[in-house]
Amino acid sequence: MSAASGEGATAAGAQVPRPPTPGQASVSPSSAVSAAAGSVVVGIDSSTQSCKVVAVDLFTGAQVSTGSAAHPDGTAVDPGVWTVALGDAWAAAGIDALGGRVAGVSVAAQQHGMVAVDSAGEPVHDALLWNDVRSADDAAAMVADFGAKAWVEAVNVVPVASFTLSKLAWLARSEPNAAARLHTVGLPHDWLNRQLTGTWSTDRSDASGTAYFDPVANTYRPHLLKEYFGSVPALPEVLAPNASAGQLLPRWGASSAVVGAGMGDNAGAALGLELAPGEVAVSIGTSGTVFAVSEEPVQDASGQLAGFADATGRHLPLLATINAARVMAAGAAMLNVDLAEFDRLALAAAPDAGGLTLLPYLDGERTPNLPDATGTLTGMTRANMTPENLARASVLAVLNSLADALAGLHSFGVPVERVLLIGGGSKSRALREAAATVFGVPVDVPEQREYVALGAARQAAWAATGELPVWGRRIEESFMPDGGWGATVRGRYSSARRTVYGV
Repeated sequence: MSAASGEGATAAGAQVPRPPTPGQASVSPSSAVSAAAGSVVVGIDSSTQSCKVVAVDLFTGAQVSTGSAAHPDGTAVDPGVWTVALGDAWAAAGIDALGGRVAGVSVAAQQHGMVAVDSAGEPVHDALLWNDVRSADDAAAMVADFGAKAWVEAVNVVPVASFTLSKLAWLARSEPNAAARLHTVGLPHDWLNRQLTGTWSTDRSDASGTAYFDPVANTYRPHLLKEYFGSVPALPEVLAPNASAGQLLPRWGASSAVVGAGMGDNAGAALGLELAPGEVAVSIGTSGTVFAVSEEPVQDASGQLAGFADATGRHLPLLATINAARVMAAGAAMLNVDLAEFDRLALAAAPDAGGLTLLPYLDGERTPNLPDATGTLTGMTRANMTPENLARASVLAVLNSLADALAGLHSFGVPVERVLLIGGGSKSRALREAAATVFGVPVDVPEQREYVALGAARQAAWAATGELPVWGRRIEESFMPDGGWGATVRGRYSSARRTVYGV
């Protein structure tokens, strides 16, 4: 099947436009008004759990309004529920009432996954999300076929169950009737771009997580689709990060705002944080992510570091941990306390948890690659087995795991000079105060904002005005490494990891 057929599709293998690294400039009212009639831009964050819509002032980035709506649980969903949730969050944020003030809109969404539709635009199967693992055997077979090094050379990632290509392979193998009806395949943000504009489109950052797009050469690799799906479906056009995906359809209100290219959620967070070289974002949520912007692509044949693209034309090397904030939640449950009391206990303990060391691989782990691992508590004595030390050990376990990811990033030549700590887990006072000492670098905690949606709003401003605005960021707290106990904790953790798992 020719990928040039189908709404908004681009010929598979076509070169994708990529602008030079942007010269960032503050948006002045005069230049913005000349390029766009409105004074508000809207960023959308469509995550696994919910859809958030945030309207911000075009000139300052100050929040104007916000709304959200929940997504259903599960790893496979009808993508139509994302459209409904977007409508509900859009209404809750009062975007219709803003009318002609809206200059631009952009979507950031959960990465990877598979949205497969027929020629009429109807799903042939529920959308498989990034965390659906039914295609794990297909991904393993792909790596066995060609080897990790060849995959990195082709698409700068090593296939895992999260990626779109492995899910397409599963569809062809397990649901051949659905696969035969498939016309267009895209990602969650691509689906929402279509709902907003009427046409399919995507960007480099999200396409780089499919395993059939090369973010170094900026081109689709159709032979991989042919090999593992059996044909080449229509694929969304890959837009440059400052490009327009179209105009907002009338169903979304009176505004005919420009819709930006959109992006994956981690690229959105980097754009919202205005992440600069030398800075590394550490996001502590259900999972942990550690990522930085890089002028050059970073390649890792082990597959632990993903060589994604960012949302500015550069690259976004990223490592992820499966276990993050839920480790602290599990610790609180074990101690039968709420999170506030858990944090108080962790703050009351000795800095090194009295020698207790927890390997926090409660759900297996990705960094390091230990899918069958479990948690391990070492260094126990009668003296140190207290609620305070157990709470502290859980906090340090999260930080040690993320410190391993930071070390991995640094080992590939990515500078790690300062950490920006974000995500729900960063609200923990005990974690904040210990982070810089465990990481061994200064840590800033930006003010609590929806950084994925904020990044989408920055991109919307870029598409509407031709300039990527610099809104700046406010830092809530800053911490410096304090004392030698951090090296002691890191040493114990590394020793326990090698003893138990040999890595």
